[in-house]
Amino acid sequence: MFIAHIPAGYLTAASAQRLGLWSRGMMAASIVGAHFPDVDLAYGYFADGGKVHHHLYCTHFPSLWLALLLLSLAALCLSRRRGLAIALVFFTGSAFLHLMLDAVAGDIPLLAPWDMTLHSCVEVSARYEPWWLNFFLHWTMLIEVAIVLLAAFVFLRRVHRRFIAKA
Repeated sequence: MFIAHIPAGYLTAASAQRLGLWSRGMMAASIVGAHFPDVDLAYGYFADGGKVHHHLYCTHFPSLWLALLLLSLAALCLSRRRGLAIALVFFTGSAFLHLMLDAVAGDIPLLAPWDMTLHSCVEVSARYEPWWLNFFLHWTMLIEVAIVLLAAFVFLRRVHRRFIAKA
């Protein structure tokens, strides 16, 4: 996935707000969490020189984010500061969602750190240069566009409702 992580995080938080879950930092935590696993890109380019595919770093291990999500859910159950705990759940949940979106057409080590075999639902063949053009011209890009359009629709509808409510 290239363009759908942040909109997916927004949709996650917007859906939760609609269900009555709310904390001050929930929306920001969800959006930041939805993109957070890609911080390994910076490390990969600056510290590693791009020698290792960024999906092989621990920030792209589903087991890490699933464990952190479970810990944050436990914190939510035990915490008196529910707002912070809800934000933590949405941060870790959106990071886990990031990996599930990446698994559609990008290679993810689903069983890491025990097995570093890369998995994806769909294989994108290398036909074009530069490499990213293969992803932008693949049918899975329609999934990303649909997520972006849905997020834009939800955002504009929410803004419109707030505008109408103030009028």
